[in-house]
Amino acid sequence: MTARLITTVTDTGSTGRSLTFNIFRFDPLESGDKPKMVSYSLDETPGMTIFIALNRLREEQDSSLQFDFVCRAGICGSCAMVINGLPTLACRTLTTRYPKGEITLMPLPGFELIGDLSVNTGKFMRQLAERLQLWLHPREGDQSIHALEQAMDPDEAARLYELERCVECGVCVSACATRQMRDTFVGAVGLMKIARFELDSRDGRSLEDFYHVIGNQDGVFGCMTLLGCQDNCPKDLPHMQQIAYLRRKMAMTLL
Repeated sequence: MTARLITTVTDTGSTGRSLTFNIFRFDPLESGDKPKMVSYSLDETPGMTIFIALNRLREEQDSSLQFDFVCRAGICGSCAMVINGLPTLACRTLTTRYPKGEITLMPLPGFELIGDLSVNTGKFMRQLAERLQLWLHPREGDQSIHALEQAMDPDEAARLYELERCVECGVCVSACATRQMRDTFVGAVGLMKIARFELDSRDGRSLEDFYHVIGNQDGVFGCMTLLGCQDNCPKDLPHMQQIAYLRRKMAMTLL
């Protein structure tokens, strides 16, 4: 019985199997540098995530390795990258998910490359916010700083909270085939945020106002519904539900 238990633990890789990491390396600021794949070997430890492995590689083998992280808990969205072909968060991905022990890491496509696995998602999110005006537009008469805070229905607050869980990691953008073919497409993250303000009773914009922002092929009607955003979102947000909701709302403005 004991031997069978030991075998099971060994199969999950928690007793120190050797992992191979094939990592994309390129520094656009370094003169003469060219994109390449570099392989590293590392002994697996119990509970190891891709994030932990990358930190060990940088500390023990290559201090020049570039990647992003802040919270280490799946909240900041900074450590998003492509792991064995799928975009996700490094801090929430256990190395035991890969029984062969070979892991390939690439930067998220669709964003400006800073270096190696680090991309500038912040620049994209800022431009998106300015383009779609992703902030609350108060109704007329609601802008007095002396007025009491408007009460909100608990059900509405819960719906808004669900859409506010987005951590702007960029995974849905990189997983979107439409976005990869047309860089003017706002992507699921933009549509999710628009849906959040359309649902907010405090926002004074009309359906026609939202239609002028996303009622085109770069907006809600350009989505090919391939479910890349829904399938890969690390926060399990209802992207397709909200895109379908916005489509119905935008179509109503044409009647």
